[in-house]
Amino acid sequence: AAATRSRSPFVIFNSSQMSSSSTPVANDITAKLTEAFAPDHLEVRNESHMHNVPPGSESHFKVVVVSRSFDSAKTPLARHRMVNSVLSEEIATGGPVHALSVVAKTPKQWETMMTKGGAEIGPSPSCRGGDGSLPKRKDGGKA
Repeated sequence: AAATRSRSPFVIFNSSQMSSSSTPVANDITAKLTEAFAPDHLEVRNESHMHNVPPGSESHFKVVVVSRSFDSAKTPLARHRMVNSVLSEEIATGGPVHALSVVAKTPKQWETMMTKGGAEIGPSPSCRGGDGSLPKRKDGGKA
């Protein structure tokens, strides 16, 4: 998907083919990141289906955020901390999000990635078992 130059964010909502009414956590993440960062590009990917959780879960996410708000952040870690701060309720102990992968770029960094043909952000790695705190899938983890 191509980034847009307009001030309205280019939002990709990818939640394993679920309707937005059945994805309250993804909706909250999208709304909070949009409000906080006025992104040029935003992707909220529900990657829960890649993990040993019940179908329809919203526990594992990847977000791709491109925003001028990150221009002042000197390191990737600083940008990640900005995103984590906005999503602090979701990622807190006992919150709905068990895992969050963050790709946070400035518009200049994103444009460089696009120019070099590297703007494809792949999925997160497969789950390696976790800590056992999440409910188990009824199918034994076989998708």
